[in-house]
Amino acid sequence: MRNHTMVTEFILLGIPETEGLEIVLFLLFLSLYSCTLLGNVLILTAIISSSQLHTPMYFFLGNLSMFDLTFSSTTAPKMLLYLSGQSRSISFQGCVSQLFFYHFLGCTEGFLYTVMAYDRFVAICYPLRYMVIMNHKVCSILATGTWLGGSVHAIILTFLTFQLSYCGSNEVGYYFCDIPAILPLACGDTSLAQRVGFTNVGLLSLICLFLILVSYTCIGISISKIRSAEGRQRAFSTCSAHITAILCAYGPVIIIYLQPNPSALLGAIIQMLNNLVTPMLNPLIYSLRNKDVKSALRNVFAKRGLALENK
Repeated sequence: MRNHTMVTEFILLGIPETEGLEIVLFLLFLSLYSCTLLGNVLILTAIISSSQLHTPMYFFLGNLSMFDLTFSSTTAPKMLLYLSGQSRSISFQGCVSQLFFYHFLGCTEGFLYTVMAYDRFVAICYPLRYMVIMNHKVCSILATGTWLGGSVHAIILTFLTFQLSYCGSNEVGYYFCDIPAILPLACGDTSLAQRVGFTNVGLLSLICLFLILVSYTCIGISISKIRSAEGRQRAFSTCSAHITAILCAYGPVIIIYLQPNPSALLGAIIQMLNNLVTPMLNPLIYSLRNKDVKSALRNVFAKRGLALENK
């Protein structure tokens, strides 16, 4: 029998087919990440500081902003470090943490979009009972359930991936620790982890997407029954931001799964869209056409300006 040295760290090889573009990618991703952090911090500040935004819809929007802040921070800081010329190595424990939080937050995103679709369904289809149905207790249970569900999902996948032995090559052919990039480096049988991972991720995504479609089908039927054009426009405007966010989140994933033989570069681009671009766009989507959010942000800046003047 041959002696094997157990892997204590991994080397991230980076984004496929992008050799020589490190400086350009560093500047691009740094600007995207900075905009993501700034936009979501502003949304959270507006929701917390304005009593007018203490409603179920904005409660879930605040959860989405927290998710966007943490999800983008799972992969972006390490990627920016090695694009700037620093070490590409990541410790074994760091790789475990990165994989766990990526799948924890990715699953939470699907659950959260589903809950937000249900919130819009209740608001449009049962407007008179909206605040009774979506009371504080129900909102807290739904939000807690999304985060707990995501953690259970991530624990299962992380355990199945890292209960295997890693004693060969430590070069990860990707820009972060994800299951398809890590499993080929394992010394043991990876079939169980591959089957459970593919089934778990695919099944949960399909269930969430199906429930979202059901919610918006019911919403569409209810809107079509509204007689006045102004009423239909008002009802649709309350859902347009959420629909746009869902398209940004699920659109790239659907595109890559429709490709018969997706390239490694295309897969990386799709994941970067989900990791950086969608979290950056969400604050713009929910604030540009939302008078309440824009008013709350103006009040925040006005108070800040007064505080600086008083000093």
